[in-house]
Order: sequence, then structure tokens, then C-alpha cells
Amino acid sequence: MIELKTEAEIARMRAAGRLVAGILGELRPMVRPGTNLLEIEQRARELIAAGGGVSCYWDYAPAFGNGPFRNVICLSLNDAVLHGLPYDVKLRDGDLLSLDLAVELDGWVGDSAISVIAGTPRDEDVRLIKATEEALDAGIAAARPGNRLGDVSFAIAEVARAHGYTPNAEFGGHSVGRTMHEGGLSVPNIGRPHRGFPLRPGLTFAVEPWFAAGTSRIVYDPDGWTIRSADGSRTAHSEHTIAITPDGAQILTAP
Repeated sequence: MIELKTEAEIARMRAAGRLVAGILGELRPMVRPGTNLLEIEQRARELIAAGGGVSCYWDYAPAFGNGPFRNVICLSLNDAVLHGLPYDVKLRDGDLLSLDLAVELDGWVGDSAISVIAGTPRDEDVRLIKATEEALDAGIAAARPGNRLGDVSFAIAEVARAHGYTPNAEFGGHSVGRTMHEGGLSVPNIGRPHRGFPLRPGLTFAVEPWFAAGTSRIVYDPDGWTIRSADGSRTAHSEHTIAITPDGAQILTAP
């Protein structure tokens, strides 16, 4: 069921979004050569607890996963792009890491993701991250009353193709509210303009472009969670939770 939020409810989601943005801001400098992914996971746990929040990932058990998720953040390294399980590995110079965090605060959820390079960046990785960030901006700009969901998806795909990437339609944005994946709305990264659900004030959802450098195809790790590019090319992921207002989209997870 698709639920339109009141201004008061959106304000509470904004508080959750500020917590998520603050935690990602604290974690970003940890993405450097020599940092173990488990150190980032542990720090995320500490920051969520200190902020009075609850991880939306802990015990998350969707149909596509392999049992309940037992971490508080998704850390996807290099050719991994979504649902990466933190594990015992140290970042090397030039590694590309995506951090995806969803937290509930006082009954409302914020969900956001960033991609960061450890140490010396490769030009091609900088371009890839920039493309996801531009696509995120374009999708948010298209999320205004009078448009439809397909306009958001189309805007994302147009940026991907302009940069030479082929977007994947299997995983994308989604409704956000009292839960991380509130029912009723899917926001794919490919779409047709002027099609799909009409955008109205009070809608809240995540816009979530992710691209792989060489393919749109994905494969799963044996852990049942981590999603990688099928050709082993590097990947990047950017995400914000937004609310539709009469004046356009409002970013609820802005730093």
C-alpha cells in the first residue's frame, strides 16, 4: 500500500535521514588503505547506537537473500555493488567501496548510499562514481508533482547512457517510510517518461542509481547476498531518500 506522508511525518523521516547522513559522513574518512571492512562495520554499529537508531539491515530477510542479514551496513567492494557483507579484508590503495546504510529512528527510516575510493583514485572509477551521482541528481530533479515514476527512472538511465554505461532494471529505488522497503513503490533505474505511478506530495522513496563499468548483468556470491557485475568490472552506487513536496523533491538524507 502506497502511503502519503504528512508534513509532520516527513519531518520525522528527515531526522532519521540526518542520522544516516551523519553516520556516512563519519565513515567516509575510514575508507583508506589499511582499514578493515569489519572496522567500518563496528564503527557503524557504535554510531547507530549513539544516535538512538536501529539498523534496518540486522535480521533483514527478503526473498532474494540467504537467511537473515547479520550486519548493520552493506559494504560492497570493487566489482560488488549491492548487499555486500562486511568481511575480514583490508582496503588496498585504489579500492572502490560502496557504503549503503538504512536506519530507523523513532519509527521512521532514512536510507542512503555513497561510493568512495580508498587512497589513489583511478580516473575510470572517478568517472563511474560521478555518473551515479549525476544520475541521482537527475532522478531527484525529475521527482516533482505532475511527473510520473517513469520520468525519474528515465532520467537516471539517460545519464547512465550518456556516460557509456548500461543500467540494470533488477534493483533500484523503493518506497521508504516506517520500514526500509515500504510496500507499493519500486523505482527502477530504467523507465519510460510519462509512464508509471503519478508523483504526488507526501510520497517518500529512495532514488538509487548504481552502474557497472562494463555490463548490466549481475551475479550473486555464494553468500546469497553480495551482488557483483557479471564481468568483474567495477561498480558504484549512490542513493538518497526523498519526499515529494508541492515545490519538488526534498532530500531527506542530505549531508
